[in-house]
Amino acid sequence: MAEIPRRALLTGAAATAVGAALTPAVAEAAPESAARPGGHGGSHCTTPGGADFPKVGGNYGNQNYTSLHRINRSTVDRLGGAWLNRIEGGIDTGTNQSTAVAVDGVLYIESAFGNVFAVDGATGVTKWVYRQTRGTVTRRGVAVGDGKVFTHGRGSWIIALDQETGAVAWERQVSEYGNMEKVAVTHYDGILYVGTHDSDRAAALALDARNGDVVWHFWGAPEPGEFGNETWEGTSWQNGGAAPWMHPALDPELGLVYWTFGNPRGNRSSQDGSQRGGLNLFSSSIVAMDLKTGRYRWHFQSIHHGIWDMDNTMAPVLVDTRIRGRDRKLVVYGSKSGMYFILDREDGSAPLGIDEVPVPQEPRQKTWPTQPFPRQGAWTETRVVDQPLGTAIPGDPNRAVPNYVQGSLYDPHWDVPILSIPGHGGGADWSHQSFSHRTGLVYTGYGYVAAAHSLTEASNGLRPPGEYQTGGVVAVDPATNRVRWKKHMPYSLAHGNGILTTAGDLLFIGQPDGNLLALDARDGRELWRFQTGAAISSSPISYEIDGEQYLAVYAGGTGIPYGNSAPRGDHLWAFKIGGTVAAAAAPPPPVVRRPVSGGPVEGSTVGDTVVLARIYNPATGTVGTVESTAVNAMAPTHLRVPVGTTVTFVNPADNVNVHGATQFFEGLFDIRLQPGESFSYTFTTKGEYFFNDSFSPRPTGKVEVY
Repeated sequence: MAEIPRRALLTGAAATAVGAALTPAVAEAAPESAARPGGHGGSHCTTPGGADFPKVGGNYGNQNYTSLHRINRSTVDRLGGAWLNRIEGGIDTGTNQSTAVAVDGVLYIESAFGNVFAVDGATGVTKWVYRQTRGTVTRRGVAVGDGKVFTHGRGSWIIALDQETGAVAWERQVSEYGNMEKVAVTHYDGILYVGTHDSDRAAALALDARNGDVVWHFWGAPEPGEFGNETWEGTSWQNGGAAPWMHPALDPELGLVYWTFGNPRGNRSSQDGSQRGGLNLFSSSIVAMDLKTGRYRWHFQSIHHGIWDMDNTMAPVLVDTRIRGRDRKLVVYGSKSGMYFILDREDGSAPLGIDEVPVPQEPRQKTWPTQPFPRQGAWTETRVVDQPLGTAIPGDPNRAVPNYVQGSLYDPHWDVPILSIPGHGGGADWSHQSFSHRTGLVYTGYGYVAAAHSLTEASNGLRPPGEYQTGGVVAVDPATNRVRWKKHMPYSLAHGNGILTTAGDLLFIGQPDGNLLALDARDGRELWRFQTGAAISSSPISYEIDGEQYLAVYAGGTGIPYGNSAPRGDHLWAFKIGGTVAAAAAPPPPVVRRPVSGGPVEGSTVGDTVVLARIYNPATGTVGTVESTAVNAMAPTHLRVPVGTTVTFVNPADNVNVHGATQFFEGLFDIRLQPGESFSYTFTTKGEYFFNDSFSPRPTGKVEVY
């Protein structure tokens, strides 16, 4: 295939790292004076919100920071519920990832059903409701501007509602560029910036806010004649994926919009690079485009030829700071890989250095010889820990489930699962980061969710059953790219668990157990918590009405990574100093350990026996006749027995291979059985005991002792 010269491809930070000369792109004339989000007057993209929190991300720089300071470290202990609105009347189902915005004292929020609500920010009374007519779809936030509220409808519809009444002003289907449903809408200067997803190709779109007409588009996988197309082998660009999953950042003064694109997902799976040789631009990249025309200005690719679903698809954060005595306009980019790439947002260069580091190769995957690493290193661990069985439970957050081949970030795979961390559900994933003007730090919620990659997996990797899925919060100084502090938490905080920082030196973040937390932004010390009643998969916001500062959050919940065990709801909360609305009853907490793939089976119905490397049919109560290494190849996968029960593990005589049962992490047994052999163990203590097969670790079972 024809190849763009490496020097041209490794533009921006990577080019600087490998010593290539970089000529900054010449900026075209910037638009007229930057309007604040919503179009209500002049503001810089990094000016923090005050009375309003007018867009998802707070400002155009996605800083999720408020200049309000009445709620601070001295007063937060008196923070209480101001009001609660069960916007859908009390539902406890659905996917709720929408973050509220606040404009002129009114909150605008989408529900799991795709309905849009306008709620009085002082009283919590619903002012109007738009009822979605096209079915449910994942929502992540509306835009407000030009007297309209902009939302999505299933089937790639963009819908404009009257800001005062909720009546439909116009609606438009835009279906030529991929599905247009999940990504939060951003409004600036009469243009809507919307990303597409879940399709063979995807694009960043600019739509006319007056009618939905497409003003310009930018493909994640370029077509012939466009810059970057030559980085795809043959016609693999046609189903290259590279979706802009999250909303962009905008710098109106530079006239640029910054969009991040996801992993290459086509050509059999996101883990299979064998038919799409090359860098695969603009997958796993941040691209700076002209606000008005969409013209390419610069890019930086954080993962070359990705085969791990480790794309850094996050809402970029714009920061103004000083590096080595020089004022710099920066964009902070990075999430799933657990590292930040600090880039100059004018030209994409790397003031702190980024190195192209050689990585292990797998020719069948057509892997790229190097991957970019910030010179300062990652802010999370990049290799699983081989902690012995029978030691501390749960132990190190990076602890490896036994029997897997253990790997590091960017170790290649083929047909044998390679367990590495941060996995595609770890790192920061799509949580919203925050930059505090008070501390000068960037904060993110992250997850420890190791993943096993191989072509034996149907989609983007296996999160091993039985592993603990936890996480934390990290604070990084963008002027140095060094960790200032890091706090381990009991839950993964990587999936929509956005952070709000405040001029009162506070950090607010919601957890999947329904608790909204306030931490000291200087050191991570917990200062306050409040039970909202449902998992929080959105960002807290702050606004002001009549001199009163409010904090608000939508607690609804989503299935990532805890599935149906994450409590759901429709709780739109507001808080203020002296608020008297009591906390909600605590829902059952999420199941932190990755579940096995089958439902519970009483031991008495199967003779208290587990058959190795076979699949159980719960409908008929029978064991399969074919040897298997499927994830559910324990018959049954979930056995329930009373305390004192002796359970027998059997490797059928007509299996070909030696199979085993390794109990983790307590280390109660670790046995290998020839075909026809069996082993028995008596469970004397209540609890749940996971085990997997030493022949292939994919088959995993659990004995629940009650």
